[in-house]
Amino acid sequence: ITYAHQREQKGLAHALLSVEEHIDDDFMLILGDNIFDANLADVVKRQREDRADAAFLVEEVPYEEASRYGVCDTNAYGEITDVIEKPDDPPSNLVMTGVLHVLARHLPRLPSRPTLRPRRVRTADAIDLLIHSGRTISAVPAEGWRVDVGYPEDRARAERLVRAERGELGIDELDAAEQAELSSVTSAEDGD
Repeated sequence: ITYAHQREQKGLAHALLSVEEHIDDDFMLILGDNIFDANLADVVKRQREDRADAAFLVEEVPYEEASRYGVCDTNAYGEITDVIEKPDDPPSNLVMTGVLHVLARHLPRLPSRPTLRPRRVRTADAIDLLIHSGRTISAVPAEGWRVDVGYPEDRARAERLVRAERGELGIDELDAAEQAELSSVTSAEDGD
């Protein structure tokens, strides 16, 4: 495994570009702040079946939560036509999960494009470049669960789901833990 430390916070695409010399084949990018139960082979399979240039694992979330994520717009063929980072008014409730499979031949195109922001190269910028250069990106619906542990309140939930999956926590205990968390959050909000 080869990894690079991103010394300046210039966005995810910038981090990816910093390791491009090590990428000589199609690759999968997985964000470390997502814990999920998904078959990653399905993402690669769908990308190949669709003959798409990339495939992103996506998930439907409650509409009121969509503004926390990169929100996808898709066409009738299930291709991503736009991604908007944390929009105030999301066009849909379909969000990126932080799992992307990309054909390696598209990586070198990213830094040379003039539309990239000079200080911060965001994932949405890179996706925009793929879309606007005529590339196709398949949206692959996630099966199973996903928790974005970038939000502190979701870390305990992720731990419970992983423990339940390993058989360390029965489904009744998982349900009880979920209800206790919901009651705790509701009580705290009521007291304000």
